[in-house]
Amino acid sequence: MDAAFAAGAGINLAFVVTEVVFGLAANSVALIADAAHNLGDVLALLLAWGAAWLARRPPTDRRTYGWGRSSILAALINATVLLASVGAIGVEALRRLLEPEPVASGIVMAVAAAGIVINGGTALLFMRDRHDDLNVRAQFQHLAGDALISAGVVVAALVIRLTDLAWLDPVASLGVAAVILVATWSTLRESLDLSLDAVPARLTQQEVSDWLAAQPGVREVHDLHIWGLSTTETALTAHLVCDSQPVERSLNELAAALQQRFRIGHTTIQIETETDAAYCRQRPEEVV
Repeated sequence: MDAAFAAGAGINLAFVVTEVVFGLAANSVALIADAAHNLGDVLALLLAWGAAWLARRPPTDRRTYGWGRSSILAALINATVLLASVGAIGVEALRRLLEPEPVASGIVMAVAAAGIVINGGTALLFMRDRHDDLNVRAQFQHLAGDALISAGVVVAALVIRLTDLAWLDPVASLGVAAVILVATWSTLRESLDLSLDAVPARLTQQEVSDWLAAQPGVREVHDLHIWGLSTTETALTAHLVCDSQPVERSLNELAAALQQRFRIGHTTIQIETETDAAYCRQRPEEVV
């Protein structure tokens, strides 16, 4: 995966420079807007790459969970930067829409067509692992979205070339801004949720609670907490009120089942009898 991050960042940075140079030469705000978006993707790739490296570092006495949360922070920063770019693109596009300027449509078409190949090819590097990691999924979505955006710019430039309707260039850039907004919003929301210890989006607390309560000997589940240690690792703590104290092997089997069924890899279970539970301060639902 490190090779994918390195290749993606390098190729896209070179393409950003190309888009800026030719965007200025062609007087195309659509190309400049796409360059700004691609620059955000370069930043995202570098942040995700750094976070992936940090996540592999071992825990310390101070950071007992390690550096896994850096991947959540990287996704959050990435989404915030991309949303900020939407505002800048929108302002310039509206200015050009009110005062259309001539566009070198041939240059725009050629550069945007190259963008389809570059962004589409880079997105393929992240296709395999996109379902298991929020960071990787964010990179795949952005790069695949960039390929679609570049295709839209090609179409807009072609229509401008045939009709001389220069206002289509800022309209295309507004389309870029809209795609960025839609594609980034879910990543922002999920990364913000994970940073605030919300239950990962792929799970619900109720389904996990019901499954635990259905295990043999379990009479009650309380103080259940599920949160993301990183964009790929999930943790769980819970108190189980049981008829009798289970043996250690049963707890190991329970942890293995949680890993297999819900992909919860860091499990801490506290077993209580009814007498213990009566004095448990975390038993009431409103207590954290």
